[in-house]
Amino acid sequence: MSKTELPKVAIVAGPTASGKSALALALAEKFGGTIINADSAQVYRDLRIVTARPMPEEEKRALHRLFGHVDAADTGYSAARWAAEARVEIDRAVAAGSLPILVGGTGLYLRTLIDGIAPVPEIDPAIRTEVRTMNLSDAYAALTAVDRAEAARLNPADTSRICRALEVVRSTGRPIADWRRERVGGIGERIDLVATILLPPRDWLNERIDRRFAAMVDAGAMAEVAALIAREDVPLDAPIRRAIGMPELAAAALGEISVDEATARASLATRQYAKRQYTWFRNQPPADWTRSEETDSFNRIGEIAIRLQH
Repeated sequence: MSKTELPKVAIVAGPTASGKSALALALAEKFGGTIINADSAQVYRDLRIVTARPMPEEEKRALHRLFGHVDAADTGYSAARWAAEARVEIDRAVAAGSLPILVGGTGLYLRTLIDGIAPVPEIDPAIRTEVRTMNLSDAYAALTAVDRAEAARLNPADTSRICRALEVVRSTGRPIADWRRERVGGIGERIDLVATILLPPRDWLNERIDRRFAAMVDAGAMAEVAALIAREDVPLDAPIRRAIGMPELAAAALGEISVDEATARASLATRQYAKRQYTWFRNQPPADWTRSEETDSFNRIGEIAIRLQH
């Protein structure tokens, strides 16, 4: 089967506030598409405003999948779980004659879905508990002793990656790099992918981030955050608590800083996050993924429509 005979799947990716959601919605309305979330914060039911999840009135305009379907107390959600769910939603959309449109800024999610994931076996719970309770410096020293190459690659302050690498080698007897060379479950070979990465001018993006965060606060972001931190069942290390802007707004909700200060700090954190996303999306995805600096939605839609129709 030639590439053009495979089912088309669109991707709209890029840094936060680059206009991904609006473009995906316009494409869905034009082509009868199904919008599938690929943002690690927007999978959570909580913090709709803070995570810039589509609003109910937007969700009524097109089918939306994998948005807000995970509770904040669920700390086990992962890229692998998202990819498995995304495969199901893509197949459902194709079967229904709807164009699947993946939209989001979580590169790891997209990579896992398209290229597959390393088939690392389940980690022994006892080993995981032992590693996760270690002092960071001890964990890094232990990793250096059993997997010097991976330890040298990692930032010594990167707790999560250091612990992950150490638990993998202790539980499986193989370095994590060995497992990464094996990939299973990717869908890249069975779809015709039309991928667009939005990389608008930095000044335009930063101004948009500042305006959007101020609007979030006006729209009720503080109430969302207050409700979340009041929940006793959401662990302090839950991923949703690390959502961009959440720590700063939480500090304001607790009376530690003013709302104005929280807004300024959160806007800065968002700009810094967008800068990292910008660099990743500019350099990491395949060369045939179209990079677009266009800021006009009409021009964006027209360019993507041409590729979808070929």
